[in-house]
Amino acid sequence: MDVTASRELQVLQGVLFLVIYLGALAGNLVTVTVIVTDTRLHSPMYFFISNMALLDLGSVSVIVPRAVVNSMASCKTISLIECAAQIFLYVLFAAVEISLLVVMSYDRYVAICHPLHYGLIITLSLCSQATAGSWAFCLVYSAIHTGALFRLPFTKTNVIQQYFCDIPQILRISSPDVQFSEFIFVAVCTCFVLACVAFVFISYINILSTVLRMHSVEARNKAMSTCAPQLAIVFLFFITGSVAVLGPTAKKPSLRNLLTAMFYTVVPPFVNPIIYCLRNREINAALGRMLNRFSEFSVNIFFTKTKISSIFGK
Repeated sequence: MDVTASRELQVLQGVLFLVIYLGALAGNLVTVTVIVTDTRLHSPMYFFISNMALLDLGSVSVIVPRAVVNSMASCKTISLIECAAQIFLYVLFAAVEISLLVVMSYDRYVAICHPLHYGLIITLSLCSQATAGSWAFCLVYSAIHTGALFRLPFTKTNVIQQYFCDIPQILRISSPDVQFSEFIFVAVCTCFVLACVAFVFISYINILSTVLRMHSVEARNKAMSTCAPQLAIVFLFFITGSVAVLGPTAKKPSLRNLLTAMFYTVVPPFVNPIIYCLRNREINAALGRMLNRFSEFSVNIFFTKTKISSIFGK
């Protein structure tokens, strides 16, 4: 892997990746912890949000720690098995995230357009089945895709101009018939993504039409407050995904190439928790309650230690 030739730029890249990774790690762990520990958030919508946070943790952990180590240690090599594992896991997490975005849009559609039937339609069993089905389908998809990709002979070079095993870069160094394989890859991904986009688009169009017909301003604001973060996540995910699929494949190291890859691999896991925490009042309230409990627990421990010290002092 050859991204930056300068040692100073490599260290700067490593530090930048480390800061972003720690921010994404903290934000997503806080999101999952708040949802798991607060019983008021034990609902289908927050069940899917916690799953999305775990997927963001997985996707950013597949790429960034290795990139940090490579930058700091001036190491530019990765084994074929590690490269295949990186692609398999990243495709898996990305595909499951797309599937859950579709499920979440249906959840919001039922909650807003058919509120009286929400409890009957969106059950815990349905949520579990939808999540398990997404994982099973995407596991098979990722395995087939990675297997087909690495069956191609690498006849040109063993250098990829990226800080991780990017699929276009792997295709670039493959055999001369790579154009056909790339066409098949783009066609399959495009069909899968377009189907998901169409379902999400139809769901939110129905949601928007229902919200505009609401007479109560409070009900309208509440409905929009639950949909706005998810809609922002949807736009961010599909915009970054479009950059990943339609962007040019770099043939030499460049800052533009580095920033483009960061935009679709590192930025979403870092930004998603911020969007949820800033735009969702229930998560904000739950976070405040968790911090209050933590501060009370810390004060109780402090006073307990003080009492024990005074007893032993006497």
